[in-house]
Amino acid sequence: MANPNSCAVLTGDLINSRRAGTAAVAQTFDHLRDAATRFGTAWDLDLRFTRYRGDGWQIVLTTPGLLLDAALYFMARLKAERSEIATRISIGVGRVETLGSRDLSDATGPAFFTSGDLLGGMGRNRMFALAGEGIGVAQVAIVDLAEGIATGWTATQAQAAALHFEGRLERHEDIAQELGVTRQAVQSRLSGAGLSYFDNALYALRTQDFAVTAQAFPDA
Repeated sequence: MANPNSCAVLTGDLINSRRAGTAAVAQTFDHLRDAATRFGTAWDLDLRFTRYRGDGWQIVLTTPGLLLDAALYFMARLKAERSEIATRISIGVGRVETLGSRDLSDATGPAFFTSGDLLGGMGRNRMFALAGEGIGVAQVAIVDLAEGIATGWTATQAQAAALHFEGRLERHEDIAQELGVTRQAVQSRLSGAGLSYFDNALYALRTQDFAVTAQAFPDA
């Protein structure tokens, strides 16, 4: 299953998973797997969620412009579920030689190499990292700022944010009904989460042509 176009590969690992225990790890992976299914359904994508190396996981976005949407959504889902374990996420953008057979365990290509290498070099206190084709200082800065805001979300803010990023419920009234709270409560949670400040950043990445940018700025 080949894809010669640019993709975004998100590689994650669970933080302090050994200390949390087997049951907590299993539950966290259930949340991540469900998040991949829901996000893929919302955007009509097969993320091919794959667990590997015990506490590692990986997805692929054949629409790389959704990389920030996906990273924020996965963070929000774990916070919303009050998971004992958080996850770091490294994002590599580039070409993909093959998306693998049954899952991503045998997938390969520059996007996978970049994502894997980036995860290995992430600082202990960082949650997101971004590199690859078409990625320059502006894109990295956007992701860094998004991380800084999202890490401060409360569980209730994350619940509302997750439904917002999932895209299944567009109106605040619908999100309120899903959560069993008032419309005003949803507005307060989304405002507290800073969701309005993400709009331009998300739009900028969704509409970027990473392949063209990479050709225009080969050293970016």
